[in-house]
Amino acid sequence: MYIVIAGCGRLGDMLAVQLSRLGHSVVMIDHTENAFGKLPGEFSGFTITGDASEHSVLEMAKIKKADCLFSVCLEDTLNLMIAQLARHVFEVPRVFARVYQGSYEDILGALSIEIICPTQLALSACLASLTSPKDTPEHSG
Repeated sequence: MYIVIAGCGRLGDMLAVQLSRLGHSVVMIDHTENAFGKLPGEFSGFTITGDASEHSVLEMAKIKKADCLFSVCLEDTLNLMIAQLARHVFEVPRVFARVYQGSYEDILGALSIEIICPTQLALSACLASLTSPKDTPEHSG
């Protein structure tokens, strides 16, 4: 698959490396050049320094041939803008946006944008941990 990732923070760089290891073609976009310094040498994709919410930067990333875009920048509104451009202007088949505010879920679903909400994922993991059996034996006292 040809995958574009907007945002080279902790999630973006981990995602880029894993997708690259799986054999996908990955293009990473970030507004600062030094963000790419965290990418390990095994990353086989390409990097573009620029604002992923700008048409010209997305075109440089060859967004029209992308199978998928992940927008994982730090700000929800920026991720929403990039995701909408990818989905509705460039018609990328699958678009994911990380948003911290869960209230965007209904809006994004209506726009055919899939969301990743870390708060919701953490909540689910906490609740699952509470209901799963402990791995260690209980101490009686």
